[in-house]
Amino acid sequence: MKIVAFIGHKGAGKTAFLRALIPVLIARGYRVGTAKHVSPEVEPDVPGKDTYFHRKAGATRVLLYSERHAALFWDHVGVPVEEYIEEYFSDLDLVLLEGFKDSKFPKIEIHRSGEPLAGRIPVLAVVTDRSPRLPDGVPVLPRDPELVADFLEAELLGA
Repeated sequence: MKIVAFIGHKGAGKTAFLRALIPVLIARGYRVGTAKHVSPEVEPDVPGKDTYFHRKAGATRVLLYSERHAALFWDHVGVPVEEYIEEYFSDLDLVLLEGFKDSKFPKIEIHRSGEPLAGRIPVLAVVTDRSPRLPDGVPVLPRDPELVADFLEAELLGA
């Protein structure tokens, strides 16, 4: 399993780009998972629903399940995301993270405007349709999911 974090400023288009990249990678035969970093104030469950009440009552884990979908909820304090990725994603070829700019994972910046993170944060490449000032040697990739998939295969997946 390989992991890469897609980072960038709020509104840079990270989610939109990942929505375009995921089907390209799947069409190339990769099993792909994702994880998105959110602030601690974001409630992943739906307040007022049964699963929310189960969790708030103290259940260690709550599984929301139907014949088509499932979601597992739990509360934690300070467990590193690496532990959850290893436990729940180890059977996949590639895990795409959205956010996690302070993590140890390799990163690709999605850049639309403002000062690039590249230079302050080490990145494998910057995906942009602009011409930002970047440190020497940082590859610039167009906002083309096929070309970014090519880059991931060459740099990360060993294809």
